[in-house]
Amino acid sequence: MNITKESVDALNAVVKVEISAADYQDKVEKILQDYRQKADIPGFRKGHVPMGMVKKQYGKSVMIDEVNKLLQESLNNYLVEEKLDILGNPLPKMQEDFNWDKEDYSFEFELGLAPEFDVDLEAKNKITQYNIVADNELLDKEVENIQKRFGKIIPKEVVEEGVNIAGTFANEDKGIDKKSTIELASIKGKVNQKKFIGAKVGDVIEVKSKGLFDDEHKLMGALGVGHDEIHDLDIPLTFTIEEINVTELAEVNQELFDKVFGPDVVKSEEELREKIKEDAEKQFQTQADQQLLNAVTEYLVENTKFDLPAEFLKKWLAVAGEKPISAEQAAEEYEKSEKGLRYQLIEGKVLKDNDIKLDFEELKDFTKGFVKAQMAQYGQLNPEEKELDDIVQRVLSNQDEAKRLQEQLVSQKLLAFYKEKITFKVKEMNYEDFVKEVYK
Repeated sequence: MNITKESVDALNAVVKVEISAADYQDKVEKILQDYRQKADIPGFRKGHVPMGMVKKQYGKSVMIDEVNKLLQESLNNYLVEEKLDILGNPLPKMQEDFNWDKEDYSFEFELGLAPEFDVDLEAKNKITQYNIVADNELLDKEVENIQKRFGKIIPKEVVEEGVNIAGTFANEDKGIDKKSTIELASIKGKVNQKKFIGAKVGDVIEVKSKGLFDDEHKLMGALGVGHDEIHDLDIPLTFTIEEINVTELAEVNQELFDKVFGPDVVKSEEELREKIKEDAEKQFQTQADQQLLNAVTEYLVENTKFDLPAEFLKKWLAVAGEKPISAEQAAEEYEKSEKGLRYQLIEGKVLKDNDIKLDFEELKDFTKGFVKAQMAQYGQLNPEEKELDDIVQRVLSNQDEAKRLQEQLVSQKLLAFYKEKITFKVKEMNYEDFVKEVYK
């Protein structure tokens, strides 16, 4: 057997695999001898079928199978031994005059090679790192929300300022029949609010969906309509009032603190606000970190220049799926996936050049932390270690779940690395301004 590589250019190569009869003949003979021993053919005793008959019946198919196995194995070994960093999979080159009636065979494969490039992390002050703070306005709202949650519900006869209204939104054409509780203050505009003020239980209010709330997401929740459908929704609605009440806010005192956080954890309104601030900013940090990782990704993709074997990848995409696709479809698929491929290569380069590794013990510990957080949400704050280990083992035995967690851990490691190596432009703002700036 002989394997050679010919470089077409820096990103493309052709590997030629030459296989002679001596490479596969012994294996074929052994398999045919085994077939002869087991063959059950009328007119012959088992194990006494003439070898000529066995070769005539099975010889060619066995030979083709063994040549293909040898070809695949030797090609894979060659790629590993030569440390060829390829994109996609090798593509066999078609040979018009090829046939299986010979003893010696020659196969050629096209390769798309990964480009060589450097990643520059000297992005001084070009990427914004957001520091999201919980301002006094947010803290005031959260304290009031806690007061409402533990407040006293007082029924009302008619709708007036400051009440909550429970009822059912309906629209027969759209199949809407949704029980909802709304605050009068959340209704947008005086014209709409006037339709509710003075109404009693059992009254039916007619409104339009468009402009009913100041936030489309409130309308989405109130009607039970999907995100895509809610935009520009303009339909008539009826709202049948079933209950009217007002919430008398709970007093901000030790009794409230104990209900929210447990006995004596918080002992003053100042400590309450500090606890709310701490919890809120911890959640904000997660969003800020995700935004930062996205921003670094965008920056590296835009500023790390290298060529790809585009034509090879389009040909590979045309045949890589379960069903072949046309050249036009493959070109479209390449355009959609090119950016992701570029970042995969950049990420791999950063991990390799900076010796950022991930071992199985780290993945187990990371998964254990994830499982503990999940259990805590359901009130299981102190699970036994054996129970945790069993759950982690089950989670990681699921390949899709293990891959997802591994990707999360790699992202976490990369984020820590980027924070250490890149100088960012730091911008402090409240959450509302962050959302407006980042998701505008």
